[in-house]
Amino acid sequence: MPEIIDFGSFQLRFLRDKHGTAGSLDMFELILQPEGRMPVPHHHEAWEETIYGLTGTVSYTVEGEAHEVGPGESLFIARGKVHGFSNRTGAVASCLCILTPGVLGPEYFRELAALLRSGKPDPAAAREIMLRHGLVPAPPG
Repeated sequence: MPEIIDFGSFQLRFLRDKHGTAGSLDMFELILQPEGRMPVPHHHEAWEETIYGLTGTVSYTVEGEAHEVGPGESLFIARGKVHGFSNRTGAVASCLCILTPGVLGPEYFRELAALLRSGKPDPAAAREIMLRHGLVPAPPG
C-alpha cells in the first residue's frame, strides 16, 4: 500500500522510492488542494524532476518562468533550477512526480511535513531539514 504524507494543503502518495528501486527513482503523486502551494521554492543538484499532469492544473514556476501543467502535459526540471508549485484554481489538482536518480526518498517529506504541521514551524528548522536532504532553499524574494 502506498504511503501518504500529509502537508495539509497537499499530500504526497509515494508509489516507488529509492529503497525499492536501488536508487533509480523516487515516484509519487502530488495531490494539491485549491490554493495550496510548495512551502519553500528550492533547487537540488543531485537529481532531476519530471512532472506529469493527472487532474486539474498545477502551476509550476521554474527560474521565474510560469508553466501550467494539466492532464497529459509534462514538465522537466533540471538540476540546479529554482522551482516551486501552487494550485491557483478552485479545484483539487494532481500530478505524478518522478525524481531521477532516486536519492531523496520519503524521509525528507515525512520530516518536513511533521515540522509544518506542528503549529508554528520554524523557518531555520525547515532550512536545516532541506539542506540536510539536498534541497537548497531559494532566497526570500
